Amino acid sequence: MPTIRDVVVVGAGPNGLTAAVELARRGFSVELFEAAEKVGGGARTDELTLPGFRHDPCSAVHPTGVGSPAFRSMPLAEHGLTWLDPELPLAHPFPDGTAAVLARSVGETASSLGPRDAGAYRRLVAPFIGRWDELAADFLALGSALDGRFPQHPLLLARFGLSGLLPAALLNLRFRAEKAKALFAGLAGHVIAPLENPASAGPALVFALAAHTFGWPVPRGGSQAISDALAGYLRALGGTLHTGTEVRRLDELPPARAYVFDTSPTALARIAGLGSAYEHFRYGASVFKLDYALSGPVPWRSEEARRAGTVHVGPAVRDIDVALRDAVGGRAPERPFLITSQPSLVDSTRAPEGRHTFWAYGHVPNGWEGDLTEAVERQLERFAPGFRDLVLARATAGPPELAERNPNYVGGDIACGSASGLQLLLRPKLSRVPYSTAHPAVFLCSSATPPGPGVHGMSGHNAARAVWRRLRRTE
Repeated sequence: MPTIRDVVVVGAGPNGLTAAVELARRGFSVELFEAAEKVGGGARTDELTLPGFRHDPCSAVHPTGVGSPAFRSMPLAEHGLTWLDPELPLAHPFPDGTAAVLARSVGETASSLGPRDAGAYRRLVAPFIGRWDELAADFLALGSALDGRFPQHPLLLARFGLSGLLPAALLNLRFRAEKAKALFAGLAGHVIAPLENPASAGPALVFALAAHTFGWPVPRGGSQAISDALAGYLRALGGTLHTGTEVRRLDELPPARAYVFDTSPTALARIAGLGSAYEHFRYGASVFKLDYALSGPVPWRSEEARRAGTVHVGPAVRDIDVALRDAVGGRAPERPFLITSQPSLVDSTRAPEGRHTFWAYGHVPNGWEGDLTEAVERQLERFAPGFRDLVLARATAGPPELAERNPNYVGGDIACGSASGLQLLLRPKLSRVPYSTAHPAVFLCSSATPPGPGVHGMSGHNAARAVWRRLRRTE
């Protein structure tokens, strides 16, 4: 008779790895299967351009990762994870060479916004400064509240909700000048939804608070370091990990008391035979990403942008909103809003000496098959004249390539599900326990579940909690 495992996990992205670790360190036997040849999913590092240039094909900067309650409870440093902080977490430059910044210091951030909005920004973040642990324990574990876990700090969470549940466009009304409005709109733009989207202010505010608490760091050696550290910890706990093993049907897996999937909802339904369980789940807009090998640092006009790990290229609120609306509405923007990262400013392992890695992406429709390279580089040249002269090599990836790299990115949707409308909050569908499925032994832990996208492992952490509650009941 075959040995029955406690838990089998499918998918070794950050959430699948986190779920596996959480269950293994509670004494359950865990076996994990990953289709790719190495772990990581959206948190990987590869030489995409030239030898010696290490690029992150998807996520690179991790403001919620360094502050994740899940990751902070694990000894990941013992398994090789080191966080590196740029001088400035984020810069948002303007054509005249000035910039708004998101700095570790609230005062430096506020002063960059100008005298008309400095006070408004201070008042916005003041109730939460110094209280990240309390807020994150409730906000990032919100999905667990539906499984019997009530907020530990309900008044703080309610106060956050007064601002966070608003559309970013509405919260922006508290600011008077363009710099503050553009900075906040850029933060909300990570959600890949129009600025009028309900609750889009919440992720933007979380990003700001994370910067003031931890910064926006990058892992030394690339995002693969996060995934490798999680995998190393899982093995140290006695978990078993298989790569290069694609799972097509549930009955291909070893017998287990529970199955946890770090996949898209549609892939889960197909593998587990759940039929049309997620037929109403919507996938959102995608991105067109360029990874660059450069002969030198990006020649930003803005001095602040030259010191920042992440740079947003909008520049104005209207530009950001139009670009997001175009992508969500099925059109490639003529002037894309760019999210860019320059990790080699603080991590010398990313490129040969004197060289640099850099990436930028703009938003495009789901499944779009065009080429946004010219539009992206035209935008970059507006803010960093001479950028093209530094390009040694580039690697491009539109929606089809992103979906091929990571099957969770259906149509190139790096958020594993649209964030438009209420689906930002109700993922993957309205359910008391969003990680459970119609099959009592099958669970979902990907970014399609609360709290959603980002390399923080909290979807895996929350799903693991739902699993061990069920396993305890059936012992």
